[in-house]
Amino acid sequence: MTEAPPFPEADLMHIVDLLPAAERARYLEIRAFLQSTVRQASIGYWNREEFPFGLLAEMGKHGLGTLQTDGTSKLFKGLMYVEVARADVSLSALVGIHNELIVGMIDALGSEEQKQRWLPGLTTFTQLGAFALTEPEHGSDIAGGLETSARLEGGEWVINGAKRWIGSGTIADFALVWARDAADGHIKGFIVETDRPGYRATKIANKIGLRIMQNADIVLDNVRIPASNMLPGATDFSKANDLLRDSRAWVGWQGAGIQLAAFDVARAYSLARRQFGKELACFQLVQQQLAEILGNASASLALMAQLARIQTDGKLEMAQAAMAKSTCTRLARASVAMGRSLLGGNGISSDYEMGKLFGDAEILYTYEGSYEINSLIVGRAVTGKSAFV
Repeated sequence: MTEAPPFPEADLMHIVDLLPAAERARYLEIRAFLQSTVRQASIGYWNREEFPFGLLAEMGKHGLGTLQTDGTSKLFKGLMYVEVARADVSLSALVGIHNELIVGMIDALGSEEQKQRWLPGLTTFTQLGAFALTEPEHGSDIAGGLETSARLEGGEWVINGAKRWIGSGTIADFALVWARDAADGHIKGFIVETDRPGYRATKIANKIGLRIMQNADIVLDNVRIPASNMLPGATDFSKANDLLRDSRAWVGWQGAGIQLAAFDVARAYSLARRQFGKELACFQLVQQQLAEILGNASASLALMAQLARIQTDGKLEMAQAAMAKSTCTRLARASVAMGRSLLGGNGISSDYEMGKLFGDAEILYTYEGSYEINSLIVGRAVTGKSAFV
């Protein structure tokens, strides 16, 4: 019997074929750029915990800063998140946060003046914002526990507090800071330029994953900003709920993308590496692991494609977003662990990429609501009983 050649595409369920022709052509062009330019180059930056400004500029030229505003479909935007994660998870985190939370918040909740001031630079990646919500003592309970304060004084807002794990906090042009108004107790959104006196950002180093992303501890010490820097549409935290829900769902796309990356690396390695006189790909246990990684990735892609349809219909709820995020990142963790095992000792080295993916998968499992918290959100939806609030 003649052996079949390897399947040419990892997308066995033809999810990409659901895109209209123009979007599919753009998708293929950007995917080729990410694989040829970003994927290998990112390894050195990841090892050094260094930010690749040159790569970001190239990504801007390919329109990856406009995904929130360019009018393309939810499926196209999601598949772009997949492909950036497939090339590098850190940069996919930046692209996702940038589109979903920075551009999205200013576009949906900002004033016309704020949109004109910031959106042109943001959509080309010539400017960056940081989304400053999480605090040193408040992560999952941030909505109720947020301590950063803002008070209106003489036509200016005075902001005091601390934020933690803030992506791009050391390199952004501004931080979108969430603070509690001392006058009415409501959590509101403020644009805080990072060159304001009293703003200090310190890089968080020695992470096991997302090492390219410049996460920061931020201190806000009597930072004064004009009254006009408050987002007029963000006068209450509930106004941001839809965008935060969509952001949670976005991590599910990342979970699918890192699994495709794990499959790409594992398949290539198994075909190139020889042990006991033949390619690793000839061994049953190796084929089983490859099939399981691809099965997990395909299930994640199918789940996210359905979620994109629900989003398009305006029916997405937080429980669905939480289920997508928790499921895809759980499968990602399992898939990357199998990939690391398949590479043996080489699987622990970022030189072979799988060690890099292994570390990054842990971050996907934890941020934008930990796996456990998202599971409890789903549990609350299906039982009507809350396990935590």
